[in-house]
Amino acid sequence: MLNSLASGRRLALRIILLQLAAAVLVGLVFLALGYREAMAAAAGATMVALGTALMSARFFSGVSGAGVALGRLLTGMFLKWIVIVGGLVVILFQFELPPLAAITGLAAAYAVYLLAFRFKG
Repeated sequence: MLNSLASGRRLALRIILLQLAAAVLVGLVFLALGYREAMAAAAGATMVALGTALMSARFFSGVSGAGVALGRLLTGMFLKWIVIVGGLVVILFQFELPPLAAITGLAAAYAVYLLAFRFKG
């Protein structure tokens, strides 16, 4: 085994914190366009961070065999997408925030997610 469970937990925590930092940064950038745009961008990125936190909490909930780990991973991914899609529905339809800002925040948080795996050392 190349990675321990503890290093996976540390990486997940680092990704979540970086995604929350991206939410703050994207919110500050969109503040130049207005308060509603800033809220939409920050909320879109925060939904991704919450989904990542939920997925990692489900995946790292205990030590078990490969089949159980795969089941936890798939369940975590499913829960992550429920949080992200549900959050976007709430952001766009209930609060009626600008969609471009929300999707930009979502994309910024996912860029952090992908870059964190690229530069994990």
